Amino acid sequence: MLWNRNDLGMSMRYEASADAARSLGVTVQPLGVRESDDFNGVFEAMDRDPPDAIFMVADVLTTLNRKRMFDYAGAHHIPALYEYDVPNVHDGGLMSYGPDLNESMERAAGLTARIFGGARPADLPFEEPTHYKLVVNLKTAKATGIELPVNFLALANEVIE
Repeated sequence: MLWNRNDLGMSMRYEASADAARSLGVTVQPLGVRESDDFNGVFEAMDRDPPDAIFMVADVLTTLNRKRMFDYAGAHHIPALYEYDVPNVHDGGLMSYGPDLNESMERAAGLTARIFGGARPADLPFEEPTHYKLVVNLKTAKATGIELPVNFLALANEVIE
């Protein structure tokens, strides 16, 4: 699991994801970064102890360095999962599973309109995403030699070919 150690929110998401993985019996290799140069150390750590898969928690630092992760994962034939399809899977990442960003932005716009209409922010409900998307980049899978089962692809909300 790769995340930005300097971002408290991302660290909390890492901890929640790592705890869930461990509860399923999955061993987690924590690879926190603080700056772009830290990715070199992450790649060295994965060379020493190759993971079965990579999960990258999204924030500005990891998103700005996503192409490096795509290249590493592809060259080493490691399946990589990202939280969001845009820009990750649409730019060459293998797959994502996460909240539908369009839905989230529409809800944020609705709440903003209510505030501009006079509602007090403290009176508005906290909302969580209701729709999660599985997006798979079949072109990336084929280029890296990763075969995905047909029944898995059938579950995807979007398959990029």
